[in-house]
Amino acid sequence: MNRREFLFSSAAFAGLAGCASSGSAKKCGGRMLIGACRPVSDAALMKSIGYDFIEGQVAPCFAPDKGEEEWKRLRDEILALPIPLRCCNSFLPAKFRVTGPNADFEPALKYGEIALRRAAEVGVNLIVFGSNGARTVPGDPLGLTGPKPDTEKGFVQFVDFCRILCDRIKDLDRMEVLVEPLRPNGDNLINFVWQARQVCDEVGSPRLKLIADLFHMMAGRETPRSLVEAKGLLRHCHIADWQTRNFVGEKPETVFHMRPYFEALKSIGFAGGVSCEPGKGGWGRPEDLAKNLETTLKTLRSLI
Repeated sequence: MNRREFLFSSAAFAGLAGCASSGSAKKCGGRMLIGACRPVSDAALMKSIGYDFIEGQVAPCFAPDKGEEEWKRLRDEILALPIPLRCCNSFLPAKFRVTGPNADFEPALKYGEIALRRAAEVGVNLIVFGSNGARTVPGDPLGLTGPKPDTEKGFVQFVDFCRILCDRIKDLDRMEVLVEPLRPNGDNLINFVWQARQVCDEVGSPRLKLIADLFHMMAGRETPRSLVEAKGLLRHCHIADWQTRNFVGEKPETVFHMRPYFEALKSIGFAGGVSCEPGKGGWGRPEDLAKNLETTLKTLRSLI
């Protein structure tokens, strides 16, 4: 372990200090569920390997911009899957704008509501709201070619959008939209778990909770303590290899970075889902997919 790795590991473990004495530390009453972000066409393969669920994407699963005939075809396909489609990510396409001077809520609300109602029809009650393309506040960070992003106003706009969306789906009593923090080089609005908690607190709706992406937490040096503090709102997690953002277990020597975060999850009795979500191309060659899915499952099981 080099000095940089040692310092990171030490900081991560320090972030857990006090968890055991906080009164909330306890062994998980139920086990964490392990999934992966893959097309639903891979569900049979994932079942054969031993995964608990599959995580898809909103557009290919629910086709919010297409008619009922296409939705019926997709609905039948989802209901016939051999393992549950437990959640979906990539909620809003980048063509929508929910922050900035050109923000236009109504098209995004219409698309989002259709997606959420279709998801509810097939029992998919967790939808991940990262969607950095739709929510990132436009502008030049340095102010050289135009105005700097007004992130304070953007935060208010994002909260307002979430509040209106949650009001429109208040009858979907099992649905939860999960605000996802993304590392600063991918988003300029919600970068840390505490910021996602603030959005949830401001909106104040049971329809809005949060997800923690452990890769983004590690990349942003956010300590595991944030997971403990998010106990009442945390519903789901993403993970990828800390160094490469590829599938978990690709580099066994980096797995120790993840361990403090899983210890924090266990300390709060987290029994939700953890999905491996690599970056583009992060599952490796198509011919190696089964092997890499097996490696990921084995590695994650060693952590929970």
